[in-house]
Amino acid sequence: MVRGLYTAWTGMVNEQKRLDVIANNMANADTTGFKKEKVTSQSFDDELTLRVHDNNVAPALKRRIGNMNLGVKIGETYHDFSQGSLRETGNTYDLALSGDGFFTIQTTNKQGVTTIRYTRDGSFTVTTDGYLVTKDGDFVLDTEGKQIQIEGAQTATNVAIDEKGNIVVDGQTVATLNIVSFENPQALLLYGENMYEATDAAGITTSNAAVHQGYLEMSNTNVIQEMVDMITITRAYEAGQKMIQTVDSTLQQTVNEIGRV
Repeated sequence: MVRGLYTAWTGMVNEQKRLDVIANNMANADTTGFKKEKVTSQSFDDELTLRVHDNNVAPALKRRIGNMNLGVKIGETYHDFSQGSLRETGNTYDLALSGDGFFTIQTTNKQGVTTIRYTRDGSFTVTTDGYLVTKDGDFVLDTEGKQIQIEGAQTATNVAIDEKGNIVVDGQTVATLNIVSFENPQALLLYGENMYEATDAAGITTSNAAVHQGYLEMSNTNVIQEMVDMITITRAYEAGQKMIQTVDSTLQQTVNEIGRV
């Protein structure tokens, strides 16, 4: 193995993965409640190198000549759960959270299996039966783990949702949104559709997030910063390419010129 080629290759692969994450962030810059991802890089563990088959050393002995590193790799991909800006919509069932917290959603797959998932996307609506659902038709749950049904939602003259998530219809409280937080939000698994699944390591806790009716939380992606990072990654990728071209040129000279001697 030519070490220079391998090291440059690991760097290029690492930058490609980082670029994929940034591209996904930028694609979701307008997605309600989206939380951007970030990536860390780290070097491979150093490996001990030994000199073997040395005529000057006893056959049973191996002389240590130092350590070597084989390049770089992705260290960790994690979510940035910082607060996104709030945009006023005026819609009754558009809800935004300020602070740490997630709406609790019940999803059902094609096999009829239901699963509890969590989201920051509060662009809800009501069905003809008065059930509060996401834009994909998944049910929003209350503090008792039940689907929220707002009787007469289509005809009610006044539907108010306060900062604690209490849903009040014509002066009467009909349900309370189940808003939860997590001790370790990095243990949440990204399911897709802007939702997360909780693992045992996440640790569900009570949330102090405030609910804002008639608002939506926007993505916390900073497009300008993502573009700057993209340029940096492109430059690093080009450096890896030049490294490979340099090593390749050296190998070509070795084979075509030195090999003739």
